[in-house]
Amino acid sequence: MKFEKDFLDKIINITSNAAIACYPHLGKKDKVLVDKAATDEMRKNLNQLDINGKVVIGEGELDQAPMLYIGEKLGTGKGPSIDIAVDPLEGTNFAANNLPGALSVLSISLKGNLFNAPETYMNKLAVGKDVPFDATDLDFSVEKNIKNIADSKNKDLDKITVCILDRPRHKEIIDKLKELKVNLKLLTDGDIAGALLVTDEKYNVDIFLGIGGGPEGVLAASALDAFNCNFQGRFLFKTDEDINRANKMGIKDLNKKYNLNEIVKGDSIFCATGITSGDLVNGVNFRNGKFNTETLVTHKNSSINIIKKEVTIT
Repeated sequence: MKFEKDFLDKIINITSNAAIACYPHLGKKDKVLVDKAATDEMRKNLNQLDINGKVVIGEGELDQAPMLYIGEKLGTGKGPSIDIAVDPLEGTNFAANNLPGALSVLSISLKGNLFNAPETYMNKLAVGKDVPFDATDLDFSVEKNIKNIADSKNKDLDKITVCILDRPRHKEIIDKLKELKVNLKLLTDGDIAGALLVTDEKYNVDIFLGIGGGPEGVLAASALDAFNCNFQGRFLFKTDEDINRANKMGIKDLNKKYNLNEIVKGDSIFCATGITSGDLVNGVNFRNGKFNTETLVTHKNSSINIIKKEVTIT
């Protein structure tokens, strides 16, 4: 099946409308309310699509999330079988406090093409297409990865920029990066957007690494695939509950390192609409009775674009 332009437009509209639904709640300090607004709107519009959809990356399992939970069936049931990965609001803190970088994110593919990731942490590494495939690896030391990137790009170490979440769990890595005298781009949240900063030289990020959400890793991989970037991920299972959940999803090798082509096995559509302005796209703007949105859209069989939408409020 080839995704037609009309279908692409519908997917773009879904993330755009979810972003607009957040607008009245920006800066109101209520993470739950703004997340619910995005989730409700995204679910409503996904259910209107002529697809036989199933959520493989969602807001959690059925006992954790009342809607857009992993395994939930969406769509009219009349069309093709589709895998759906969602993060209706990436950066709930950003939206609740009206800070830069909140996104509404959706990825879809034909059934079986998106990895069904458990709700657990993942150790991740992403680099751009200008870095040789064998230059970086999750099993390499931080120093080896950084020096290999510097060699492949013919850069001095102090010209290399590393993007990583600013978390206590990354203290040793950050200390090592400081010792190497590389530049740091520290994120408070938003590791989907962080991973995508390796896609274009204009963002001045050479590598994204560290531990973040596993579902977010799959969503990022969907976009990175269209940019021909390199991505690796390894799930981290800390409890028996995590292990049992993984086994139910068919994950037997708990230490397996996944390459991008094992996470995204076929063509996919990725959309990320800005809720608040960030590195990738501008946030929702309301002027003269009209909402304006920007959406990053990736699809291998189409050009990669920033799509601007205007919605008139009547």
